[in-house]
Amino acid sequence: SLYHLCRAGWTDCVLLEKNELTSGSTWHAAGNVPTFSSSWSLMNMQRYSTELYRGLAEAVDYPMNYHVTGSLRLAHTSERVQEFQRAKGMGRYQGMDIDVVGLDEIKRRYPFIETHELKGALYDPSDGDIDPAQLTQALAKGARDMGARIIRFCPVTGVRRENGEWVVETPQGEIRCEIVINAAGYRAAEVGKMFGREVPMMVMSHQYILFEEIPELAAWTKEQGHKLPLLRDVDTSYYLRQEKSGMNLGPYERNCRAHWATHNDPMPEDFSFQLFPDDLDRLEHYLADAVARVPILGTAGLSKVINGPIPYAPDGNPLIGPMPGVPNAFEACVFTFGIAQGGGAGKVLAEWVTGGQTEWDMWSCDPRRFTSFASAPDYCVAKGMEIYGNEYAIQFPRHAWPEGRNRKLSPLHERVKALGGQFDAYNGWERATWYARPGDDTSEEATLTFRRDGPWQRAVREECLAVRDAAGILDLPGFSRFNLEGPGAAEWLALQVTGLVPKPGRIGLVYFSDDKGRIVTEMSVVRHREDLMTLITAAVAQWHDFEWLKSRMPADAAFTLTDRT
Repeated sequence: SLYHLCRAGWTDCVLLEKNELTSGSTWHAAGNVPTFSSSWSLMNMQRYSTELYRGLAEAVDYPMNYHVTGSLRLAHTSERVQEFQRAKGMGRYQGMDIDVVGLDEIKRRYPFIETHELKGALYDPSDGDIDPAQLTQALAKGARDMGARIIRFCPVTGVRRENGEWVVETPQGEIRCEIVINAAGYRAAEVGKMFGREVPMMVMSHQYILFEEIPELAAWTKEQGHKLPLLRDVDTSYYLRQEKSGMNLGPYERNCRAHWATHNDPMPEDFSFQLFPDDLDRLEHYLADAVARVPILGTAGLSKVINGPIPYAPDGNPLIGPMPGVPNAFEACVFTFGIAQGGGAGKVLAEWVTGGQTEWDMWSCDPRRFTSFASAPDYCVAKGMEIYGNEYAIQFPRHAWPEGRNRKLSPLHERVKALGGQFDAYNGWERATWYARPGDDTSEEATLTFRRDGPWQRAVREECLAVRDAAGILDLPGFSRFNLEGPGAAEWLALQVTGLVPKPGRIGLVYFSDDKGRIVTEMSVVRHREDLMTLITAAVAQWHDFEWLKSRMPADAAFTLTDRT
């Protein structure tokens, strides 16, 4: 972020580092730089990172080890191949030359592999790995050369608001500034509390194993003049990467472990450049599978085990954007894949700070996508462990993840459930997405498909026809509701939306756009009377939409906006 702020001309910036650059999760990061994601926004960020890193060493005159090896992401099932076809389409639209390949092409690119039980693979030529420490120092040098300051061994001890500015307190003195950014990694929750902000996050233990040199691999690399592509066996849940003439195996195990999650296991005051004890029993299954997939791995001795802290938000995505409810404050933290996303995240955060909006739709990373319920420690731990253990899981459209459920229930929840309601969670609210009949397959396994012809299709069709031809009753738990009331409210609202504000006694759907004509959100407007309206928006959009509306209200407005959710 500092590097991109300077590139945007904002050079009067200071980065405060608690210890030394890279001392948190960066120093022990594996440094993989994939572009793959099932999210359009994350794929965009990661694609941008690869493009930035390719030219960074020359741009800032700082040497880096960046190996663009390509990658093979293996598919064991036809559903996984479908996921890859979707990713291929997204990637092609973003200008990336990724492709779904067959077994012969897998074997040609990775001659040491066994292809049993495989259906194909996704090949990404732009994938690779980078030295995280060198990347950090290159970005730091670039920022310094443009005028930014980096003060190491200078922890923040507090912040306060004075005369419309921030005062940041440190052992070396105070810094007065207009804008602050929480970029504290796995310590982001600690910094967030200084602002009165409960950051929704937890910390996982992630291990990878380094292996000694493999003679066959060393000979092949010397003959070919390049490394093997990075291998991801996503249906088993690990990556396998060539590390010099050895290997690096990194599983995402189901029997995972959270750290610093209870009062009996608090986060240390300083964990710089430290690791957790090895816990290889958790990885035994994945090691055996990797040896069966790439037999030369079984001939190598174990060199080192890395087991370090990695932060997780409840959905596994980072927090990039305005700090909820706090003026002139932003977040760029809780990165699970910070090396891969760092370049794109820096671009996005700099756009937020300097222009108040981003080039890409970044809702999937907006800190306001979570409201206060998501900061509960037990919720964060449950969801973080679920995300970690299913890091490579296919995101099926009808599948509802089971952890962290029943946080908010409608008064009618039990009645809806008795009618066959099948629930999913929306900002913590349990809401029925369809109604099952006796005999319908409502198991979790039935939703693990991209097919549309499950029992839900019939149920939803029948519901639509029923309310089209007659009437229905709908429980709306969790929809966000804002009251807009007072003189001039309707006139102001008419200037914010792309359509017409409904007349008194009517309801209408309206769209809000930014100054570039892009749709920001949609809301239903219930016009009770001339100067009283209720705006109804998505459950997950509660904080985002309320702040967006408030930011556009005149300072001297005679009308009010109240969150009645």
